[in-house]
Amino acid sequence: MAIPVLIIGKSGMGKSASLRNCAGNPDWNLIRVLNKPLPFKGKIDGWNTDDYQTVMKCLIQSKAKNIVIDDAGYLITNMFMSKHSAAGGGNGVFTLYNQIGDHFWNLIQFIIEKVPADKIVYVIMHEEANELGEIKPKTIGKLLDEKVCIEGMFTIVLRCIVESNKHLFVTQAADEIGQDFLLAYQRAVLLALQRQGVLNEMQCRNCVQKLEEQIRNTGKSKSVKE
Repeated sequence: MAIPVLIIGKSGMGKSASLRNCAGNPDWNLIRVLNKPLPFKGKIDGWNTDDYQTVMKCLIQSKAKNIVIDDAGYLITNMFMSKHSAAGGGNGVFTLYNQIGDHFWNLIQFIIEKVPADKIVYVIMHEEANELGEIKPKTIGKLLDEKVCIEGMFTIVLRCIVESNKHLFVTQAADEIGQDFLLAYQRAVLLALQRQGVLNEMQCRNCVQKLEEQIRNTGKSKSVKE
């Protein structure tokens, strides 16, 4: 199985910018769900698509060791916006919500089960707070939130924040009302990775390339913070 990494954050928190050091590197491919310019100079080879089957095909065809799906939440949004009018009301809308949930869940399962084990797949999404104030990936409908819990399907979950004018990844944090950001399972996974030297600090500079180095050099004591 590939290593699935989830990166979430608000707009302007440096999610896409964290890819800046990957530009021009053949070990990286980028799947852009939204066709918008990257916030840095240079290019990361890849594709622009919001079609699930095409995304899966790209994940398999890619020769790069690292594949990023940027703005992955818009796979959900675009499917909803393109189909909700035709769905009508009642059972039609209910069926659409089920299809949206099924497609996104199937994509994550595909990453876990079908993408080669030597690859790392980074899924970048916006965040939102639920009714309890807990931070989670931004989705549409209740199926993914109540029945799946997207975060629990990923080996590593990171949140982009800005602190003291520095853009950082947070591996364990509390939101505005003091709720834990990560579930107990995810905290246990991250702590295990920290003990192995994959993630040595609770927060680190938001550089995906350095994160990749840490993941692939498990057991080394090198820090990702600069």
